[in-house]
Amino acid sequence: MRALPVGDRALLVEVSTDEEAQALHADLLRRRAEGSLSVREIVPAARTVLLDGLDDPARLAARLATATLPPVPPRAQEVVEIPVRYDGPDLAAVADHWDVSPQEVSRIHTAAEFRVAFCGFAPGFGYLTGLPARYGVPRHATPRTTVPAGSVGLAGPYTGVYPRSSPGGWQLIGTTDAVLWDHARVPAALLSPGTPVRFVPVEA
Repeated sequence: MRALPVGDRALLVEVSTDEEAQALHADLLRRRAEGSLSVREIVPAARTVLLDGLDDPARLAARLATATLPPVPPRAQEVVEIPVRYDGPDLAAVADHWDVSPQEVSRIHTAAEFRVAFCGFAPGFGYLTGLPARYGVPRHATPRTTVPAGSVGLAGPYTGVYPRSSPGGWQLIGTTDAVLWDHARVPAALLSPGTPVRFVPVEA
């Protein structure tokens, strides 16, 4: 674990894996909630966590340099269920990559227990981990110019749901009517870092 200064009041903490980033993020949130850490923002990414609004970044960096990361805590939040029609244009290609049938792709995907590792790309877009490493798939070499809102895709180790129409290179395996981002909702995002997620199959 390495903590790098960012400006006068922030640190970027680098770790080795997604799992370590999730564990660090959860631990920092716990510390802030109990009052042992004063920080304005804690922003996780794939293998980093940004802490902004620190009173003494150098002191915290020294503490983190010798700290031992706890495991990711058990899920305390209610699981967000996302209904999915497994009808995506890349379903057959993913099935071939996994060497299974398209129906088995649906079974494998819905059997996994997902967690939002971090958010980005677009408001409401969560990068979900939970599929075993052997089910990782490559992005398209040439991204699509338009991916419809509600598309459920795979890329590398992640699953994601497009909250709005946008370009994208993920392998699309299904669609959902779930609203990922709604300005009238509090909070606007359906998914946030640490949220447990389960995909539920529905008829096309």
